[in-house]
Amino acid sequence: MVSDPAASLVLLHGLLGDADDWRPVIQALPGVPCHALDLPGHGRNRALRVSGFDEAHRWLCDELAARDIAHYRLVGYSLGGRLALHHASHSPAGLQALLLENCHPGLPAGERPARIAHDEAWARRFECEPLTRVLADWYRQGVFADLDDDARTRQAARRLGNDGKAVAAMLRATSLGRQPDLAPWLRDTRLPVQWISGNRDHKFHALACQLVKQGCNIKHLALDGGHNLHTSQPDTFARLLREWAHQPEEKIHD
Repeated sequence: MVSDPAASLVLLHGLLGDADDWRPVIQALPGVPCHALDLPGHGRNRALRVSGFDEAHRWLCDELAARDIAHYRLVGYSLGGRLALHHASHSPAGLQALLLENCHPGLPAGERPARIAHDEAWARRFECEPLTRVLADWYRQGVFADLDDDARTRQAARRLGNDGKAVAAMLRATSLGRQPDLAPWLRDTRLPVQWISGNRDHKFHALACQLVKQGCNIKHLALDGGHNLHTSQPDTFARLLREWAHQPEEKIHD
């Protein structure tokens, strides 16, 4: 079966981002119908709250319906990738393919309580401390190790428009510790899944390689970069998306 070349690309950003993060990529994709969405708690949806992954899935379904998007390919980065993966696991009508950038498939049950506690600590900081202070520490986490001091400062400055309480609410609702482990789904799915990792983001690159070794039905592509590839390499990422958007697929759904 050949996928619909007129299918829209729907793009989901990461925590602290907004739909405008995708603007450089979209500008490099003339003629490709693209819809970048603001996640709940972010951008123009900062007043919107979801209680967890299932409610986020329903939110995305409503957004697609409101935009009259019947056939689409879904792209998600980091948190947006985790939400996209959960959405795809519900086999929504019209979803043709999935592309995930530096995404986590979910933790084993035994590791989830510690992650919930870890994310709760960050959520409290976002709620109570000046955003400048929290962001300075946020971008010193290991996944951002490829950023030098100037890049960290620029990235933190871009995120100062966020509402700390809204970020905290989304972080609690969509903690990795509350996400189902979807590695088993990835082993069984017939939905085409492209998985992009940055080889300088050692944690998420290793995760992607592990999924391949586990026999997950994904096509893994590593780029020379860190965690946020679409921001650091928008032209390269746009070229990748253009090629992916026109790939013929043997089968869309079971």
